[in-house]
Amino acid sequence: MFRNRIDAGRRLAAALADYKAKQPLVFGLARGGVPVAAEVAKALDAPLRAVLVRKIGAPGQPELAVGAVADGDPPATVWNDDLVAAFDLDAGARASLVRDQMRVIEERRARFGMGASPAPVQGRAVIVVDDGLATGATAKAALRAMRARGPSELILAVPVAPPETLDGMQGEADKVICLETPAFFMGVGNFYENFRQTSDDEVAALLGNSAQPSAGEHG
Repeated sequence: MFRNRIDAGRRLAAALADYKAKQPLVFGLARGGVPVAAEVAKALDAPLRAVLVRKIGAPGQPELAVGAVADGDPPATVWNDDLVAAFDLDAGARASLVRDQMRVIEERRARFGMGASPAPVQGRAVIVVDDGLATGATAKAALRAMRARGPSELILAVPVAPPETLDGMQGEADKVICLETPAFFMGVGNFYENFRQTSDDEVAALLGNSAQPSAGEHG
């Protein structure tokens, strides 16, 4: 059990201590992953960035995730093939759903004060952090978007996830670090004493207080 996202981030940072020498870039999944990533970035003396990712809800059932999309050029998408078939989502329907979520991503980019294009990561070690995984769809989309940008090493770091979800992440990252892998999993929030929603203002403040970009980096 983690007290809150700050506690989870500090404990995760301890498990990532060896990466400090690699001068990594730390990316938190916005929104809930950013407070966790902030503690990792602070401990590793690394720049903190956000990766913008959205769940793609089913038509008429927005809470049912048929996929996920992460910011990129082009955007990286992950689909649940069974649900895509169940809702009879052809290519045009999927493209429309992606466009809807990309509009939200663009709004958040402006709200968080991020640059017009993603921060460069080519040749750098990149640590992608979330507050936990359930299905792992959003984290998978984030990793695919980050992989396309050419990091030298891609690490996924989370406080908690079920074993079967972690198994599906092995091919997406070069290394996966997870502190707790409970066999009985009823949702990420059940492993936090305080799991209140992270606000846009909190994310913007954390990104604004992060380490300054190194030479040649922006975003």
